[in-house]
Formats: sequence, C-alpha cells, structure tokens
Amino acid sequence: MECCQSLDLHYNKTPQKVKLIYAWEQRKFSELGDLSRGKSRHRPRNDKILYDGDYPFIQTGDVAKSGLYLDSFSQTYSEYGIQQSKLWDEGTLVITIAANIAESAILVIKAAFPDSIIGFETKNSDVVFVKFALDRVSDLLRSKVETSSQANLNHAKLSDIVFVVPTITEQFHIGSFFRTLDNTIAIYKRKLNGLRELKKAYLQQMLPQEGEVVPRVRFAGFSEPWRMCKLADVADVVGGGTPDTNTPDFWGSEIDWYAPAEIGEQIYVVGSQRKITSLGLLKSSATMLPVGTVLFTSRAGIGNTAILKKEGATNQGFQSIVPHKNELDSYFIFSRTHELKRYGETVGAGSTFVEVSGKQMAAMSILIPILPEQTAIGQLFCTLDEQEVFQNKRIEQLHALKKAYLQKMFI
Repeated sequence: MECCQSLDLHYNKTPQKVKLIYAWEQRKFSELGDLSRGKSRHRPRNDKILYDGDYPFIQTGDVAKSGLYLDSFSQTYSEYGIQQSKLWDEGTLVITIAANIAESAILVIKAAFPDSIIGFETKNSDVVFVKFALDRVSDLLRSKVETSSQANLNHAKLSDIVFVVPTITEQFHIGSFFRTLDNTIAIYKRKLNGLRELKKAYLQQMLPQEGEVVPRVRFAGFSEPWRMCKLADVADVVGGGTPDTNTPDFWGSEIDWYAPAEIGEQIYVVGSQRKITSLGLLKSSATMLPVGTVLFTSRAGIGNTAILKKEGATNQGFQSIVPHKNELDSYFIFSRTHELKRYGETVGAGSTFVEVSGKQMAAMSILIPILPEQTAIGQLFCTLDEQEVFQNKRIEQLHALKKAYLQKMFI
C-alpha cells in the first residue's frame, strides 16, 4: 500500500504537481513504542490496604468489554497499591495477554493494571492506528495461543509482531477513519441498549406484577382486570416428532421441519434447514402447525421461542403454543417468553437432560386481558423488537464493513 502526498514544484517557472510515493515499511511492535507489563501485588480482592482507593485499577475483563477507549473499571487501587505498581498515562494502549487474549483499548484515564496486561506507549507512531493494526491480527494471535502449550501471549511474542506501517501522517488519517467508524458503532450500540432498557421497563409496567391482576400502565380504553387461566384454556400445546431417518420417502422439500438449534434470536421463522414430505408427516408424531404458532423449545435449552410465518412442523424438542382464535394473540404470548421459559425450567425434569412436557406446559397458569388489549400490547412489543432487530443489523453491517476495511487498508 502506498501513501501519496502532493507537492507544488516549480521548474522553469512552470507550476507542476508531482506525487511523492511513500512505501509502507516493516516495523516490529517494539520499534513503534515502549511495551511494558503491568504489575500488581497478589493479595485478596477484599484487602483494604491494597484496594478500594482513589486510583483506577484495570482488569482484563474491563479491556474486553470496552470499545476503542477505556474509561470504566471494576476495581480501584489505594495509594499503597500505586506505590507497589505504576500509574499509566492517558493514551496508553492496554493489551491483554491472559484470559481475554489480545483484546486492547486506549486509556482515557490514568490507571494501573496487573501483569496480565501489557501497556504500549507510543514513540513514533499513532496509537489509534496501532490499536487497529493490532485488531487486524488479534484473531490470528488468539488462534496461535490456543493451539500452543502456553495459553497466554507473553511480552516477547508481542514485541516481535511485525507490522507494515506508513508515515505518521497516513497513520493518523487511517486511525481517524477507524475512530469515526467505531464511534458510529458505539452510537448504534447505545441506541440498542436504550431500546432494551425501554422494553424491560414496559414489561414491568404493562404486565401485572406478582400478586396483581391489573398492570400499572395501560392503553387508553382498557380498565378490566386481567383473568387467570391455564395455558390450555387459550391455546393448544403441541409436541413434535421425527420421521424414520432411514426412509428416504419421508424426507424432501415439501414441509418445513424445525429442530431446537434453529431457534435463536430471530422473531419469525419461515424456512427450516431440513424438510419432510407429506408421507413423513403422516408416518410420524410430527404435526402440521399453522401460521402464528409460537414454537417453544422444551429441552436442551428450554424456552427459546419464535413465531411461525409459514406453516410447518417440529421434532420432539418442542412444545409449541397454537393460540385459540379470538382467545390469545400470538405476539402477546411471544412477548411473555421470559415467563414461559422460567416456568418450563422450574417444572421440567429429566435425568439425562431437563425437559418440560406438553401436559406441564398446558397446566401453566397465566394472567391475560381481553383480546383487543392483548393485541395492543403485542403490537407495542413487536415494534420494539423490530427496532432492536434493525439496530442489531446495522451494528453487524458496520462490524462487517470495519472488518473489510481492516483487510483492505492494512498490509
């Protein structure tokens, strides 16, 4: 990769624009600045002599959960602790060499840290550029450490990493570009966290709390108390089944057939990984489920849910909820996944793995309002969930964009 800088030169009084090409050069990490391990006294975390003072003490976990910059910490050091250690300046790049290996962040506070972290203080390089250059190779570093007999990244290994770097001016511009990209990602993450907190608050306010039959916040026009019923009173709880895997005629591309591993963070499912035929459905205990069914995993991770957008079937790892028409709103019951999950985990049993039966799920007691209020609540949570999906997608796209630029803009 080359850096082009334009200069105005005059020859025979005729202005000419000439490009000077600066090739990138190889430099060891240790040539770009000073690398030093942190240090700390190994004493119990509740030791008042060493901890609970006025000085930030950074842990590897603090680095792992930070972004480009690190300004939060989980522990503090006393004056005595700092005397036994070192207080590093703002602008230091901290790099974890144990636990969360090869995570890094730039300090924006003065802080101390243990010997499981290495501090990098720049001499003739841009610290933001170096941070992203390290990010580009961090996965490789982690994979090498994981396959070695020594499960950490030591000072010598880090010092000998070779980067290909441009001039300090180009380093600054590249660092600035990625800083802007990271700031954009951080903005979307804050929006996402805000949506999650808003949803959590609505769940607390718009669903009755334990011992109550009326929520604290309601839509206008609704005032009736919620009624207690069994899940079986407002829905059918339907299990699944698996056709004989040795019979090719049972397997094909006609009917969606879901396994629990396919149910993740998505709201709706519209196509399964494997399909079964009409004959396979007929010759097994699998059941055709209608659109609007809330798939509920009943084993090997109880309580993952998704709404069917196209009719299909499941294997025996589900106890799916088929709402009765004019009795239960699909998104309303889906929005109460946390209650379904908690109940399933509480009543489930099994020696090999915990499993909740259809009979147990059907017997679950649940408070519900009239259908129009269910629908209004379901629509609110649907809107919040769709916004969360959108924010997640934007964050994933930005991370993919960043990864692509890391590959293209570094050598």
